[in-house]
Amino acid sequence: MTVTEKKKELLRTVKFTLFSVSAGVIQIGSFTLFAEIAGLTPWLSHLLSLILSVVWNFTLNRKFTFHSANNIPIAMLKVAAFYLVFTPLSTWWTAELAAPQGPVNEYLVEIGTMIINFVAEYLYQRFFVFRKSIDSAPNDKEEHL
Repeated sequence: MTVTEKKKELLRTVKFTLFSVSAGVIQIGSFTLFAEIAGLTPWLSHLLSLILSVVWNFTLNRKFTFHSANNIPIAMLKVAAFYLVFTPLSTWWTAELAAPQGPVNEYLVEIGTMIINFVAEYLYQRFFVFRKSIDSAPNDKEEHL
């Protein structure tokens, strides 16, 4: 890997991290609204807030982090496949760990789940979803010339 490629990959990782932080704000904010304002159970609050953050994160990362021009429905199906595994597992462990008599505070469970999701999702998107289509989208600056 050349120095230029290493710099691009570092920038890609930083972008993914920043977009994930913004998705995390959406997830924690909506989790709080669902749990505290709407009075939903921790597992349902987690599920709904996860869906909101995934849609946000996928949209931004496809366009700005991976610059992918691949087939959006196919990419979305690949991400959906990830969440077909991650969502039931994380919803289950949230229900178990953050139950009213559970051993862990629901916000600690949510934050821990978000960290696991961040790492797993980056690896999955980088090396599976967008692997062959990274930097395939036209450069926005070039489109305006």
